[in-house]
Amino acid sequence: MPTWSRPQSEPRTGAVAQAGTGYGEPADLDAGPPRPRVAVPVRRSAERTTGARTEQPPVPRPEFAVRLLPSWRLTRNQVDVDVPGPAQRLIALLALNGPHNRSFLAGTLWPERSDAQAYANLRSALSRLATRDVGVVQVSRQMLALAPSVSVDVHDLVQAAESILYGGSDEPPDTAEILRLLHVGDLLCGWYEDWVLTARERLRQLRLHALEAASGRLADAGRYVEALDTAMVCAHIDPLRESAHRSIIRVHLLERNHTEAIRQFRRYRDLLRAELDIEPSPEIRRLLRAVDD
Repeated sequence: MPTWSRPQSEPRTGAVAQAGTGYGEPADLDAGPPRPRVAVPVRRSAERTTGARTEQPPVPRPEFAVRLLPSWRLTRNQVDVDVPGPAQRLIALLALNGPHNRSFLAGTLWPERSDAQAYANLRSALSRLATRDVGVVQVSRQMLALAPSVSVDVHDLVQAAESILYGGSDEPPDTAEILRLLHVGDLLCGWYEDWVLTARERLRQLRLHALEAASGRLADAGRYVEALDTAMVCAHIDPLRESAHRSIIRVHLLERNHTEAIRQFRRYRDLLRAELDIEPSPEIRRLLRAVDD
């Protein structure tokens, strides 16, 4: 039978109060006269005696961070967390594409499997995360999402790039934003799934355009060293990218380094001829119209 609890401070009256145990058990009316109770002294702390309440400090929530540049890494409170491969890919997919339903996630992660097998693999990945107490995925009946408290390095990179491209200011970008764009690698090196390749190329193009825009604004502000370094990083990322070489040549010309500008043009022209058997565009040649080639 269920026992019903009652606050000990509640007054008791009648035979039930005398025969009860004091914890809500029903009285045994045939048990005879009640036994005398022995008062047990209760030790109270000084805080409780004086009415003060001692509050325990809150337990800090674990701080998870997902790193996808240049390779996979998950940390909890700055300590590496070991996660199985399927769970790694699930977390990475959610980090890159945002919340999605289970059908999309299962089909994307296991495209060669049947629907039943893909769903089973997804459940297994979620179960392994739960078993390891890695609370980075929010689970509902149909949707999965990365927990809002989880930081993702790709999100920081995209925010920096979009701030430069869409910030609506002609002023040079913040130095921290430029450094964030300069010192990163490709997305998830060593992963070759289609969804990774698509995200990698999109992020690479976003980064290149942001760096070129930053180089132009830095050059306009007379910060030629930073402008040149930023443009040269673009050319290093994509050696055949003409807009990156135009940025380099422009900075050299603004500094009146005509020889350097011509040398850069010839280097790019020779590279195009060797790799693609084509000539530079008229646009890049127009940059040098005031310089005797």
